Parts: sequence; C-alpha cells; structure tokens
Amino acid sequence: MERGILPFSPSPLLPSDSSTHPPIHPSTPHSPLPTPHPIAHIMAFSKNLFNNRFSKGFFRDLSFSAIVAGFVTVLVGFTSSAVIVFQAAQTLGASEAEIGSWMLALGLGMGITCTGLSLRYKVPIATAWSTPGAAMLTTTAAGIPMSEAVGAFLVSAVLITICGFSGWFERAMNKIPVSIASGMLAGILLRFGLEVFTTMQTQFLMVFSMFCAYLICRRLLPRYAVIAALLVGTAIASLQGLMHFETVRLQFGQPIFTMPQWSVRAMVGVALPLFVITMVSQNVPGVAVIRASGYRVPVSPLIGWTGAATLLLAPFGGYAINLAAISAAICLGREAHEDPARRYIAAIAAGFFYALIGLFGGTVSAVFAAFPKELVLAIAGLALLGTIGGSLTAALNDEKTREPALLTFLVTASGVSLLGIGSAFWGLAVGGLAIVLLQRRR
Repeated sequence: MERGILPFSPSPLLPSDSSTHPPIHPSTPHSPLPTPHPIAHIMAFSKNLFNNRFSKGFFRDLSFSAIVAGFVTVLVGFTSSAVIVFQAAQTLGASEAEIGSWMLALGLGMGITCTGLSLRYKVPIATAWSTPGAAMLTTTAAGIPMSEAVGAFLVSAVLITICGFSGWFERAMNKIPVSIASGMLAGILLRFGLEVFTTMQTQFLMVFSMFCAYLICRRLLPRYAVIAALLVGTAIASLQGLMHFETVRLQFGQPIFTMPQWSVRAMVGVALPLFVITMVSQNVPGVAVIRASGYRVPVSPLIGWTGAATLLLAPFGGYAINLAAISAAICLGREAHEDPARRYIAAIAAGFFYALIGLFGGTVSAVFAAFPKELVLAIAGLALLGTIGGSLTAALNDEKTREPALLTFLVTASGVSLLGIGSAFWGLAVGGLAIVLLQRRR
C-alpha cells in the first residue's frame, strides 16, 4: 500500500528507502487506491505488524513529545465523553460490573486498533468509541434488554466491516476535496481553541500561566511547548488544591459476556441508527482529519478493522469503535513531533493509555477525573492550535474552492445538529452543494 502526504503538506512522509514506497505523483493526489481482497488485508496486516513491532525504526522514532501527545489525546477523549458512555450503559440496565466490562472492551479495542493500524501504516491512526452513538443509546435504547442491544451492536459492526473492506466507503470519501475536508476540520476544532481563553474566566492564573509557558516554549523549545504547559498547569492546580487523587484506588476491569439476541425493534431502533451515526458522525470526520493533516493512507482497511474490532468486543460492551476526529488531531499535529513521519508514535502511545484504561478500569478513570476541567480544556486547545492554523490555511488556499470551504467551516463550527446528525456532516454537505452550484454557475 502507498502512503504519503497530499501536495499542500509541507513535509514528506515517505521513508528514505522510497524505492519500496514510490512517492505519489502530484498530478494525481486524489486517485483511488486499489482495494485488495479482505484475506489480503489480514495477511498484510499480520506480516507488517510483526515486522514493524520489533524494528529499529520504532525506537528511532520514539520521542517524549509524541508520548505526551498520546496522553493528552486520551485525556481529552476520555474526560470529554466517558460520562455519556456510562449513561448509555445504564440506560440498557448495566450493573457496575457490566459498566466496567464496557470500559475494558472499549479500552482494549481502541488500544489494539490505535497501535496495530499506526504500526502497519506508520501514520498516526487514532480510534475512539462512538460518542454520538452513545448519546443515541441514552435516548432511543430505553426499555431494550442488554442482550438485544448486543445483538444490534453486532449487526452494526457487520455493516461497518462490510463498508470498510468492500471499498464502498473509501470510494465515497475520495470525492471530498481537500479544502472542504480542511474546512470541516477547522470548524470541528475551533471551539477547542476558543476554550483556551474562555477558561481564563474561571481559572485565570492556571490557564494564563499555561498559555505563557506554551508561548515561551514555542519560541525556545517548540517540541516541548505542550509538555511545558501541561506541567505548569498541573503544578498550579496541585498548589491550588484542584487535583483530586483521593478517589483513586486500584481496580481491575473484568470481562462480562452477554449472549446476543435479535429483535426487530433493536434492529430498527439501535442497529441501523448506530451504524449510520458512527459512519457519518465519526468515520467521515475521522478520515477527513487524516487527509486534511496531509497523510494519505488507504481508508478501507481502517474502517474494516475498526468494524472487526467492534464485532469481536460487542458481547463484552464494545458497542462501537471508529476513527477518532477531535482527539486524533492532537496526534496528527506538530506538537506530537516536528517530523510528520514520526508522529505515528503519538497514536501508539494513545493506544497504550487506552489499553490501560481498559485493564485498570476505575483506577485510570479516577486518575483522569482528578484533573480540573479547565486544565483539560486549556491543554486540548493549546495542543490543537497548530492543527487549526494549518487546516484554515489548507481550506482557504485554493481560490476556486475558498467560498465552499469557508461555508463548510462556518456550518461545522456552528454546532448545528439536524436529524440526530452532527454539524461535521452538514458542513460537508453544504460545502459540497456550494461547489456543485458555483461550478455550474461558472
């Protein structure tokens, strides 16, 4: 499989031995990649995972900044949406032990997919649970037994796996221009950049000190700017008594298997909505984030393997695993590493921390919950500043698509939600409509 960057990206991602991976010709940046047979996916994945895991290149690419970016990715992803997952499990009548099983399954699923896919393609591939999917479960799954819900999770996973390995999803994604994808990414991340400053209203000393530390290190030691901000914020929060580690206790996750059952109401009310929401609200933005960051990687196996992971873990509570969007941007940005070819370590680190969440369940959950909300929001915004700036530049660089990209950015940033589908999808839809109408007019 070929991999590389799109023409607007400033740094090449191909290794020095480019004879085995010829660079993509600039005149064909959107040419579709061939989709091999699913068996070929499995054999290639296993072979490359084994070869890469013990390669010297991994240790050469290892960096502290990438590990911190992986930690921040998990910190932001977990603290921003874990409560929604808990509520979804409780809606289905899950006990405390079953909720622990959900976290175990989701943590291990995200850890394995993050690590395996990033090692396979040497690209930062971050995965996540479906937050919109969990929100949907809290409103539409009431009264459905856990066994029927698990059956619906399996059906949704089968549909995602088929869409991935068949190449249907990738062919659709190849039609989205880079400028539109970049506008959507900037719109998704805008609120995180703004929250660096809105959080100063409640915790001015801590957040402003983090901001100053970030700027100083961007000038002197740019690779460690986010690390410095995190250390400063943690130190001040500790001095102010805002870190609450008293609730942390050792607690391992235990897998609980639920025998699936199938019913029409669960298929219509859970399986199909979960499939649509996961694909549209999670995987579409996830692929767009990767491409807007300058990476070119075959999409089909990414979607297929997340679906396969869900299929394996659904009986234990892994209701939906998909590509990450917001948290993935932290791994994909310059704060992970100045060299784009070495940023995949950040996603591997994120996978390690996700696996820890799964294995230690409530222990790691309590550790992440100990950080004050303002610190989490501020460090997320600072870590994403470079990605926001790069996305806006890529979105507005081409005069022919500047106006559609701007509309995509505005609709996405608005946060509008229609028919249960988030603003990222509607931003793409409006941008695509604008391109069609404006090109026809001209």
